Amino acid sequence: MNLSAIYRSGFKCSKCNKSFTSKDIFLDLTVTSGTKEYSELKPARTELFRSPLVSFLYERGWRQNFNRSGFPGRDEEFQMAQDYFQPVAGGILVDVSCGSGLFARKFATSGAYSSVIALDFSENMLRQCYDYIKQDNTPLNTNLALVRADISRLPFESCSIDAIHAGAAIHCWPSPSNAVAEISRVLRPGGVFVGTTFLSSPTNSGPFSAGALRPLRQIVGPVNSSYNFFTEGELEDLCRSCGLVNYSSKVQRSFIMFSGQKP
Repeated sequence: MNLSAIYRSGFKCSKCNKSFTSKDIFLDLTVTSGTKEYSELKPARTELFRSPLVSFLYERGWRQNFNRSGFPGRDEEFQMAQDYFQPVAGGILVDVSCGSGLFARKFATSGAYSSVIALDFSENMLRQCYDYIKQDNTPLNTNLALVRADISRLPFESCSIDAIHAGAAIHCWPSPSNAVAEISRVLRPGGVFVGTTFLSSPTNSGPFSAGALRPLRQIVGPVNSSYNFFTEGELEDLCRSCGLVNYSSKVQRSFIMFSGQKP
């Protein structure tokens, strides 16, 4: 696939005949790609991450703040995910809700995958990811592609992806059940899904509490702090109900890394 050419001009799907646009930096594969008049807003917790400010701050203090809830940090989380992905090494990996590419860039430079797709709904997160790629000399256009898409409507054929990673993401998704069902659909038999999130607690006093979000309201507008926090049992039940097997998890305070496999 000539990614450079696609980024310049977009492409037309041979099955649905729809044309998809390119923004020179990423390929827009959302349903609304190419629309001129129509627009729609997602829930506030989704729109928050489309903000240029939040996209800029994500790797400049926002994500580092997660360690207060037990997140081990980028390097250790990456290695933990790599351990889960060992059975599908050499395949295609999609980092959904990739944000600024914190992990997508590490997956791409690890050499463990034939292709890595950094996927997010936020245009500004993908632009920030592109800026980091230029700084890091990550091999864009060789084994790393930037794609805008909706987690509940993944633009991939069924049984076509080997590995899917969702770092600190599921609590932000409008419908986690629809998203995990989509993940299960696109995974190949034997494919692996790995996600991290904040476990539900009596206080949920992590970085998404109402107090933490209050300073952003004056800049990005109203922010709904009602994120989807789950218990470990709920996450296991969700994965199994969406067709994933071999569920396992690792917990550290409010942090959980969980994994399931396509049978």
